[in-house]
This record gives sequence, C-alpha cells and structure tokens, in this order.
Amino acid sequence: MKSEWKPFCNSDKDGTSSSSSNLEGDQQCQTLSTTRQNYCCETTTQVSRVTPSVLRGNKMEVVKELKDCLHFIFTVQFWRMAVLWTVALVFSYLKLFSSTFLLPKAKYYSRRSLKDCISASAPVTRPVCIITGATSGLGAAAAYALSMEGFYIILAGRSSELLSKVTSDIKRRNNDACLKAFQVDITSFESILKFKCSLQQWLLDSNMHSSIQLLINNAGILATSCRLTSEGYDKMIATNYIGAFCLTKVLLSLLENSIVPSRVVNVTSFTHWTVRSMQVDRGTMKCFSKSKCYPFAHIYEYSKLCLLLFSYELHRQVAQTEKSHKLSVVAVDPGAVKTNIMREIPSGISQLSYIVLKFLGLLQSPENAVCSILDAALASPEISGVYFFGGNGRTLNSSALSYDVGLSKDLWDTSCNLFRELHRAAKDTSTQA
Repeated sequence: MKSEWKPFCNSDKDGTSSSSSNLEGDQQCQTLSTTRQNYCCETTTQVSRVTPSVLRGNKMEVVKELKDCLHFIFTVQFWRMAVLWTVALVFSYLKLFSSTFLLPKAKYYSRRSLKDCISASAPVTRPVCIITGATSGLGAAAAYALSMEGFYIILAGRSSELLSKVTSDIKRRNNDACLKAFQVDITSFESILKFKCSLQQWLLDSNMHSSIQLLINNAGILATSCRLTSEGYDKMIATNYIGAFCLTKVLLSLLENSIVPSRVVNVTSFTHWTVRSMQVDRGTMKCFSKSKCYPFAHIYEYSKLCLLLFSYELHRQVAQTEKSHKLSVVAVDPGAVKTNIMREIPSGISQLSYIVLKFLGLLQSPENAVCSILDAALASPEISGVYFFGGNGRTLNSSALSYDVGLSKDLWDTSCNLFRELHRAAKDTSTQA
C-alpha cells in the first residue's frame, strides 16, 4: 500500500509516518504559509510606500527638464544656434553642391596609403599621430580609423578612465593597433608642457625617432556657462583655440624634426560662417564677455574661426621657411555630428535638434564624419592651407573673413604674446616649486 506524501513529514525506517511527525509537518506548513503572507504584505506595503516617492521624483525631473527647455528657448543663443547654425550648415552643402556640379571648381585630394607616407629607407616605420579629445566622438573614431591605417596613435585626453576605455575598445576591434595614452588637460599650459616632456621620454625609451608625423587638434567643447581655467582664461576659448595653438607651438619642433613630411590638422566648424566681425585683442581672447548672459553660441563660433585663421596663418608662416616641404597645415570641417558636445544643452532641445538634422539628412555618426578627417590627414604632403569639407577628399573656400590676412596676423601676434605669458608663468611656478 502506497504511503501518502506529506510535506515536512519525517518518515520512519519502515516507510510509515508517525502521527507526531504529521503534526509537526502541519505546524511547519502553517508557519511557512503565515511567513509568506506576512512577507507579501510587507513587500506590498514597501512598494506602496516607495512608488509614490519615485513617481514624484520622476515628475519633478520632467517638470525641471521642461522648465530648462522653455527657459533655453527664450534665449538669443538658442535662436542663434537653431537658425544661424542651420543656415550655415545648409549653405556649406549648397556651396559644395554648386562647386561640384553647377560650377565645377571643387578640388579633390585623394588619400595616400601608409606606404606612400613612409619611404623604404626612412627610419620611421610607423608614423606617430597625436589626437586631442580622443576619449569620445570624433576623436575616438579618428583614433580607430588611423590605427587601421597603420599609425602609432597617441591618445590625449583629460580622463584616464575614458582613455583606458577607448584604448581597450580600439584594441578589441583592431588587435594590431599600436596605442599610447597620455592624460592631458588642453586648457592648462603646465599640463601641455608636462605632456611634451612625457612624450619625448616615451619616444626615447621606446627607441623611436624623436619626432611626430601627425597632430590632430580635435578637442572642443560647447559650454553654456562661463567658467575660467586655472590661468584665468575662458574655458571654451582655451579648449577650442588657445590650447590647440599652444600645443602646436610646443610640439612644432617634433613635427619639424620628422624625417618624412608631417602635418597639423585643425578640426574646425561650419559655425565660423556666422561671424561677421571679430576682435583679437588680449582682453577678448582671454575673457570674451563679462556680461551676465554668457554668449556661448557666439563664443563657440568665434573660437572655431580663430582656429581656422590660425591654420591659414601657420601655413603662410611655414611656407616662408625652408621647411615648407616638410610641414603642412590643413583645416577640416566634419559637419554636424552626433557626439556628446551638446551635453550641457537641455536634453529635450538637443534630441529635437538631432531629429531635425536627421530628417534633413545632415546628421552624421562619428564613424561617417571621420572620413573628412581622414581626407585631411592622408592627403599628399604638398597639400596645405586648405579647408576640407564634405568627405571624398573635397575642399571648399571658407568664409571671406577667414582669409583676412591682416586679421590672421593680429591673431597670431596676440596668440604668441599669450603663449609667452603662459610660458613665463609656468616657469615661475616650477621655480617656486
């Protein structure tokens, strides 16, 4: 005869169950049932307590986001970005279309392979490329793409954590990639000087030629509030222009020391078209505006035009020396790219702008937009003083103001004075230390 199975009942050796065991089992079942009921009640109570607070928190976040968006919409800077920047971007593509199809004047420059860059007798087997702002977006995309071309990539960025992440990501996708990361704050002259010393020491320790072949000034920010660097400069101008100028000046000897032709690539923007006049005196360069409302859109345009003027002036300066055949300088505009540069803009506004640009067919991913940077980086050595835009090796004439020789010379003089001032301050700091 089959014995009936009962939970929590202890069977005797003969297979039968004792009455006391059944009683204990029933008590245990009741205890378990009561415990489960209590747990369910407690859990339900906790959920009922937590859910309203979570909902209130989410509602407050949504309300705050809506307020931020509404406040942002009623600013001059928003309309400057929404209207003028869009018009400038569309105008750039119309100009490119016109010069390509209607009045064929566009110049195309094909890319070189690594074999074309390096002669068989040269001691440099892998050209060294430094990329600033390499921790995300275009910088990270350019680092990967140029590592695939065979360059030894030097990633320069502020965050050691992000540098490690990008390095690991590139290594995962390209096992043959040669990479080295340096933590650099492009807004700090002292950090730039330390970077040069560390770079030279690394080249020496690695038994590599004391030179670099490619410098890509890609670092850039769009800051919506006024922030000053440790040296008292507007942070956006310092990141987008002054830092790039100082880094290029500091590394110029390594670029000129290259056995093979070297190049500087400055990543600028179509927003430079919106600047109609500008001042390049020391006060403006150091702290653009002291007004209550920080004109961040105008400052961004200004900084990108400064970088373009610097590109053309450095090209002219090099052309007057004996090293014109060894060093070239080009500017590149990747267009509208979906990166984290708009992280300080209210998310609702930035997402809407991406939707509109995508609808117009003007928004690119970093992986697509990097083509323009590759065109600029891999063009023939004799190509210098040009403005790459639109991919496929195409170039455009930038704004008339960007070709103002007098303005570019004034900017050069002011920038050199600031450079000397920063250099003296850095020396004084190191002496005191």
